[in-house]
Amino acid sequence: MNRLQQRLGGLAPTRIQGIRRGIEKESLRAQPDGKLALTPHPAALGSALTHPHITTDFSESQLELITGVHADVDACVAELTEVHQFTYRALREAGGDETMWVSSMPCGLPSDETIPLGRYGTSNVGRAKSVYRMGLGHRYGRRMQTISGIHYNWSMPEVSSEDYFALIRNFRRQAFLLLVLFGASPAVCASFVEGRPHALDPIGEYTMHKPHATSLRMGRLGYQSEAQASLFVSYNGLDGYGASLADALTRPYAPYEAIGVRNLGGEYNQLATTLLQIENEFYGSIRPKRVIFPGERPLHALRERGVEYVEVRLMDLDPFEPVGISAQTMRFLDVFLLQCLLRESPPDSREEIVEMKHNQHLVAESGREPGLTLRRGGQEVLLTDWGREILAECRPIAEAMDAALGGGDAHARAVEAAVQSLALPDTLPSARVLQAMAASHADSFTGFVIERSRQAQRALLDMPWTPEQQARYEAMSADSVQVQQQIEASDTMPFEEYRQQYTSPGRLGLRPVKGDVLLAI
Repeated sequence: MNRLQQRLGGLAPTRIQGIRRGIEKESLRAQPDGKLALTPHPAALGSALTHPHITTDFSESQLELITGVHADVDACVAELTEVHQFTYRALREAGGDETMWVSSMPCGLPSDETIPLGRYGTSNVGRAKSVYRMGLGHRYGRRMQTISGIHYNWSMPEVSSEDYFALIRNFRRQAFLLLVLFGASPAVCASFVEGRPHALDPIGEYTMHKPHATSLRMGRLGYQSEAQASLFVSYNGLDGYGASLADALTRPYAPYEAIGVRNLGGEYNQLATTLLQIENEFYGSIRPKRVIFPGERPLHALRERGVEYVEVRLMDLDPFEPVGISAQTMRFLDVFLLQCLLRESPPDSREEIVEMKHNQHLVAESGREPGLTLRRGGQEVLLTDWGREILAECRPIAEAMDAALGGGDAHARAVEAAVQSLALPDTLPSARVLQAMAASHADSFTGFVIERSRQAQRALLDMPWTPEQQARYEAMSADSVQVQQQIEASDTMPFEEYRQQYTSPGRLGLRPVKGDVLLAI
């Protein structure tokens, strides 16, 4: 019996019942012609700074819809649906005809400097959020930041920080399978790559693609950075991870120093000139997370109190689902994450980190190519063989989850659906996108997503909606505006002092020992 089987056999049903999940889902607001909406964040949605369920991500035009923490998958989907319903009603009442763009790759974009940054009011924290986004624009370009996705937050009781890092290492090794099964961005609007080098092929009207791509969002066109490519962040434990991140947060980076914190007119360009402005700037397919106290730095929270949950960041929006993800996909993620937690997880190395990055880019751009091989421990292995090995390990875990939760075989069916999809690549979401583009839209990415966005809008607006639901969400919006005003009224510190204090190395919970080594207090 291997370690996975042993650990699964010893897993109490109460721990499976204690699994929690929540979703953060980004979507651009788009005009009827498929171009980016440049209108402000709708007032009916409340304060983007303080609303518990509706905010913006990088851009004022990029909604982020957030669920609470849920013990039940169906309840999580229900809340995500409800937030969408209210948001669409607010968009309709605003008098326009905007939709939420249902693809991870953006709609038609204007010039880079025209893409509006998120605005969060006049408080120090609100200004800092906007300045951070200004920095992202200077560092990586605003177009890249308009890519959208779904973040899946997951936890289980009695999991230590060491165990969460073991999960993360296995997740990174096996993440290629999620790109194959759920990647849904094989094509992009040509405006996204205008004026920049790329290896995409033209297809249809103003559309670029790769014929076997799964998730261009997670490939070289997506969240990539030459500066961050120099980071070899180890996930072998909290100390090493914290040291790697602290180094990036305190290391001056010459190209960013050239940009400067402020421009000649005194306006802010970025929060800091270090390799990372703040922790969230570090791109990764999965992150260790901890709920933070007001004003606390995320790294400080992790080092002080350990990992509380993980945030899966590589999921594309599913354009065939009105809210971007299905309950079945969420159940598969639960099984997959539990498999990553239970199986043996040896330490990572620089060589393996290079292999994982190679595999991610290859699968993102060519994951449905017949006979594709990946690198594993210095050897070439067929993607399909490796994928089947992972799914075989997922089967007994799914059965154990179904037994612990009762009420059917939903997790087992989610795994079997994945087995079938891997065997029939033409049924994968990325293939279905290209098929639909060819069949009904003359290979136009924009035409396809406009139609799918309209269908999602109609489906959500046609669902039952009560006056009580409307009143509850209107109250949340009104309350969020009041909270923002209270924050703004209570600010007394000059913004520059606030910025310096927030970005100071001392806020990371560090003390210098033995020369240049920095350790947690």
